[in-house]
Amino acid sequence: MRAIQVRKTGGPEVLEFVEDLSAPEPKANEAVIKLSASGVNFIDVYQREGRYKVVLPYVPGQEGAGVVNAVGPGVTTVRNGDRVAWAGSLGSYAEYAAVPVERLVPIPGGVTDQQGAAAMLQGMTAHYLSHSAYPLKKGETVLVHAAAGGVGLLLTQMAHNIGACVIATVSTEEKAKLAREAGADDIILYAQQDFEEETKRLTGGNGVDVVYDSVGKTTFEKGLNVLRPRGYMILYGGSSGPVPPFDLITLSTKGSLFVTRPMLAHYTAARDELLMRAEAVFGMIASGKLKLRIEHTYPLPEAQRAHRDLEARKTSGKLLLMT
Repeated sequence: MRAIQVRKTGGPEVLEFVEDLSAPEPKANEAVIKLSASGVNFIDVYQREGRYKVVLPYVPGQEGAGVVNAVGPGVTTVRNGDRVAWAGSLGSYAEYAAVPVERLVPIPGGVTDQQGAAAMLQGMTAHYLSHSAYPLKKGETVLVHAAAGGVGLLLTQMAHNIGACVIATVSTEEKAKLAREAGADDIILYAQQDFEEETKRLTGGNGVDVVYDSVGKTTFEKGLNVLRPRGYMILYGGSSGPVPPFDLITLSTKGSLFVTRPMLAHYTAARDELLMRAEAVFGMIASGKLKLRIEHTYPLPEAQRAHRDLEARKTSGKLLLMT
């Protein structure tokens, strides 16, 4: 089968396109999926770089959608021909992937395979951030960094739909327009404005209830400074690099703050929670309450270009590899 393989960690150049990799055979409690589309995400970059450890060699990709092609012994929950999507199982940068059946969710009518692949990781991430890691309430104020990114646009929409006031940071006027269309109430162009000063001004010095930070190194410290007392810093990514170590007493001096570094895997570990989140996200898409922005699709051999575009932060929305 055609696939992308990583034999050593490093930059995008380590993503090798191969045409003769053996297709997987389903084991017990697995199904083999013929992929239609595979999502491209920052976790793929972290694994490729070696920041998140993966046994080499491996086929990257944590998210995909397609049709069940074969099932392993004892599998009764899915059957050949079912349309399914998943996140959190490695191997989607390929024509076929073997996926544990407990990670598969059905794609409902009204949702395409491309939407299914685009929504699983980023959509469920936005859902757990806004509904569980910090359950947003109507009238609260949030700061969303990288608000025109893949998760950022979905998170901004969900926060807006809940009734929260959203302050969004973006890099360009074009991305500001996208964030505002997604429901952002105030926009901060971080390349031109100091987001700490602007957030304090916009909140009258009171600070925000929660900061959703996927940027990390360049935003974390100032993000702590814009939280209200007992506010929440939710660090869910590090596109600018990892946050340096810091003394936890800092949290008390800045107002008894809370900090969490969550992962989607821990918010979808139980089968019932996975289905709840996936069904909620797919329901929002089907009803029109959540609009996906699939910015670009790439043929599978162009995985290197997809990673370079993602890392350069040239994108605003979802990137897909088409198999």
